[in-house]
Amino acid sequence: MKHLPLLAGLFGCLPFCAWALELAPTTIDGAAANEPGLALDQSSGMASRLGLSVRETPASISIADRNDIERRGAKTFQDAANTLPGVNASAPPGFGGFISYRGFTSSQITQMFNGINVAGGLARPVDAWIYDRVELVGGPSSLINGAGSVGGSLNYVTKLATREEQAVEGQLNYGSYDTTGIALGLNHALTAPGAEVQHYARLDVSRNTNHTHIDRQQRDAWSVAFSLLSDLTPNLSHTLALEYQDEHEDSPYWGTPVLNPKAGELKIDKHNRFNNYNVADGRYEQRTIWARSIIDYRINDSTTLRNTLYHLDSQRDYRNLETYQYSPDNSVVNRSTAYQVRHQGEQDGNQFELRHDSSVFGLATTWSGGFEYKVNSTTASPLNVPGKNAVDPNHYDPGHFYDLPGTKPGFIKDKTTEVTTKALFIENRLSLTDQLSLLTGLRYDAIDLDVTSHRDNQPNVKRRWEPVTGRVGLTYQFIPAANVYVQYSTAAEQPTSTTQVFDVSTGKQWEVGSKFDYLDGRGSATVAAYHIERKDFAVTDPQDPTRSLAVGAQSSKGIELASSLRITPKLLAEGNFAWVDAQYDDFNEKIASGAVVSRKGNTPTNVPKRVGNLWLTYDITPAWQGGVDARYVAQVYADNANTLTVPAYTLFGTFLTYKVDQHTSVTGRVRNLTNEVYAQFAHVSPAYYLGSPRTFELAVQTRF
Repeated sequence: MKHLPLLAGLFGCLPFCAWALELAPTTIDGAAANEPGLALDQSSGMASRLGLSVRETPASISIADRNDIERRGAKTFQDAANTLPGVNASAPPGFGGFISYRGFTSSQITQMFNGINVAGGLARPVDAWIYDRVELVGGPSSLINGAGSVGGSLNYVTKLATREEQAVEGQLNYGSYDTTGIALGLNHALTAPGAEVQHYARLDVSRNTNHTHIDRQQRDAWSVAFSLLSDLTPNLSHTLALEYQDEHEDSPYWGTPVLNPKAGELKIDKHNRFNNYNVADGRYEQRTIWARSIIDYRINDSTTLRNTLYHLDSQRDYRNLETYQYSPDNSVVNRSTAYQVRHQGEQDGNQFELRHDSSVFGLATTWSGGFEYKVNSTTASPLNVPGKNAVDPNHYDPGHFYDLPGTKPGFIKDKTTEVTTKALFIENRLSLTDQLSLLTGLRYDAIDLDVTSHRDNQPNVKRRWEPVTGRVGLTYQFIPAANVYVQYSTAAEQPTSTTQVFDVSTGKQWEVGSKFDYLDGRGSATVAAYHIERKDFAVTDPQDPTRSLAVGAQSSKGIELASSLRITPKLLAEGNFAWVDAQYDDFNEKIASGAVVSRKGNTPTNVPKRVGNLWLTYDITPAWQGGVDARYVAQVYADNANTLTVPAYTLFGTFLTYKVDQHTSVTGRVRNLTNEVYAQFAHVSPAYYLGSPRTFELAVQTRF
């Protein structure tokens, strides 16, 4: 397993060795559309509003489309994100959807839904069935997404109605720990061909239940997506999209405590690693409703517009005992941090985009511009008490939440946070020559923060920020099959503190890269090298530990490789590998003694230096297909002092698919083939948030 980074690196070098030997013109035809690969000529998605392809955009872009999601057995949109270069995603309670990418984590990675940047914990992994693709853009991308996005952006795109007359698909699966799933998708034309107004509807429904490998933890989740596409005229269409998600988890797992002494590589008691120290009535619940109204209008052959009006309503309830630590002799687990909270969130907004093709001094150019207005309001009703008690890890009664001193049913409002954003943006692509193009863009945001306290002892807060961000990039297509690019981009991030007045923190990135096909189009590859700087975020004042200073600085540099190669007509190899060197350049931390310590030069927590994925797929016969996969994640630090480490891990998997007929297939899949014990995330307690052991799954999928 220790050799996997080398193997991933060698695989990543394969396309570049082949590039030196033979580059060939790109060929695109209808049959190739469903062929696995990087698909450099597909839409770049949210990476640009200019309608460019991945190849044409001077930025690092990776996409896991619906075919990738199904072939790799991604169960959630977060599983799909983990197949993209450099992404390490997990879902520890209290952190929503945690992402580490390009040396940055948490709010420095923007997670969007259908191009909409939302606040709050909505990035918890939802079942993948209703999603069409996951898009990734590397580095600062506030131009597209607004505030945030210093390390990169992920966009989760829901399936929408298409102009197919009829398409039906379904899936049924069963696996280890009584995991069951049932899903149905239907796309249907509601009007007869030739009607003056055409309507097409799509409905996707999935339900998943499982008991998981953790004692007492159970999950039940529903996802529903409905959309209605109406072609009102040959040039005007409207899409109504509705989504409903409901997730209920009993006794959520908060982590496995590490053994004493806590120094160097952290250890756990593997015998008790599946113990759940949460209370018996621990809960996590989330209900989300989305509504979008999308208008697409072709004004003429050169000009189009799109307008998206949307509403989001969500409610999240938590009730858990969250922190667990061993006693000095490791005989008792001390539990604490009883936390109950309700988050009620609502976001309303509108995005307007206009795109126009023209020419300037005889040079072809494309313009895109527009505005965005949104209001996000979240009301928190927390209850936080010590909840301290001790249990024997070998024999214990988990107890109940309301038996803990200081707890009580019900929710009392604490504060409502409302963020109003008004933004203007413009983007342009200018073809300087047939081979060289220039991409530029600017965005202005006016962000108003209004915090209303519902308690007498807390003040109301008002803040305003007006960041300007942008991007400039050059792409040179030196032969039809290959290009090189250089890019400079910036980002802005609003402060998290509401007690002190800070300006936005800023980020900037230089990136160079190449995207190309090789070996007569049997392979495609991308490579990117980058350097990112983030500065002026809040850190503890070394002279006054009760205050913060906006002088923090952080940086990262790295390389990302990705390739897909049809080695033989039957054998497909795909993979990616990312290396990053991340550090704090100016960062102070207040430790338990009350002293303030500099962490300059240290690596941020939960940031692996290397992440790699590899897939091999072989068509045994026309009816049988099999494959193996591997994922490597390097060790991470569990503390800012970089004295506690969580070991690296390698996961292997395999699958075998039998095509019953042209409509139906049966797939057997084994995940974590070697039953590796590994931590997906390191809690600050510290504790391991463990990944799943070896699991088996059988799935039947049909499509008409």
